[in-house]
Amino acid sequence: MSLEIILAPILTLIIVQAIKLATDKIKGNFDLKHLINTYGGMPSSHAAFVISLTSMVGFKEGIYSTAFAISLIFSILIISDAVILRRHLGAYGRAIKRLIDKLSESEKQDFPHIQTKLGHTFLQVIIGGIIGFIVAYLIQLLY
Repeated sequence: MSLEIILAPILTLIIVQAIKLATDKIKGNFDLKHLINTYGGMPSSHAAFVISLTSMVGFKEGIYSTAFAISLIFSILIISDAVILRRHLGAYGRAIKRLIDKLSESEKQDFPHIQTKLGHTFLQVIIGGIIGFIVAYLIQLLY
């Protein structure tokens, strides 16, 4: 096994999360808890992570390998989950939040905070994927 196949996605994830924190800081919304408590945002860490992995497998094993095919299918599944499924969950969250808002203040206390921004936009996924590919490409050049 090549260490760089593992290194590229991990390094990509660190870079993308640092970008998210930096943009939160610029917006005046900096909070380290956002790294583990929020979903979505620019760029997509899910897309960056899996595209970095798939790219490294393609570079090392070849695009006609079984490993690349498995990684590609895995990437499609993760990215579609990050975009489509979470968009639906966000819509459900917004609907539930509207229902909770109709309750009295004492009744509202029985409900936890519901996250409504869960999915990624197409642009967030594209940017994440580009970052993942670039990091994988640069690491591949080093090894």
